[in-house]
Amino acid sequence: MGIIETILVHEIAGTAFLTLLGCGVVANVALNKTNGHGSDGIVIFFGWGLAVFSGVYVAYDTGAHLNPAVTVGLLIGPAKEYASGIPITFATTVAYFAAEMIGAFLGAVGCYLAYKKQYDDTEDGAAKLATFSTGPTIRAYGWNLVTEIIGTFVLIFVIIMFGNTPSGLGPLAVALLVVSIGASLGGPTGYAINPARDLGPRIAHALLPLKNKGPSDWGYAWVPVLGPVIGAALAALAVRVY
Repeated sequence: MGIIETILVHEIAGTAFLTLLGCGVVANVALNKTNGHGSDGIVIFFGWGLAVFSGVYVAYDTGAHLNPAVTVGLLIGPAKEYASGIPITFATTVAYFAAEMIGAFLGAVGCYLAYKKQYDDTEDGAAKLATFSTGPTIRAYGWNLVTEIIGTFVLIFVIIMFGNTPSGLGPLAVALLVVSIGASLGGPTGYAINPARDLGPRIAHALLPLKNKGPSDWGYAWVPVLGPVIGAALAALAVRVY
């Protein structure tokens, strides 16, 4: 395969695993008649962390971006390549963005298929939407944006710093970082910290034939897209002067 095809295959697969398992843990907690219904939020934090862990291994050959914010951070930051042998060019950048969005959408569809009967049995439209995308506990767009910027800043800054350490923890380090961000900064907005993770599943929610699904909350959808992009850019710039 060529470079573009490699990016597409690995990043689609990795991001699909990420959202399948990440959306899946929320579905297990939020939907009716699941074995995990009503579990504590810590289950979601660790579930998303382990989803990242899995996705990073699946897409390891392409640097396992899985997140447009990571791609933006590397684009603006000091990196010379997106991954070993993958140069930073317009074509590779577009390929990463496209693969991340496609993978996120496909993973959300997989979650729907896995929980089809539980979605049918759940009447709460807000609970169903929460299994696909994020939403604020207090709707204040400016402050919601700030929360996403801060959370993503931490994610990207620390991920770039991982590259300067000899620990070799790799996927585990990123997974634990996501757990930490969820437990500490995830309360106000559900810590999207990833435009594809939120937008891809939100599109899936809008298109899938969910019973009593309610609106997809497009009025909020720009926050978990713009916030992570800004946070990633700020993190990359901070790394340059660190």
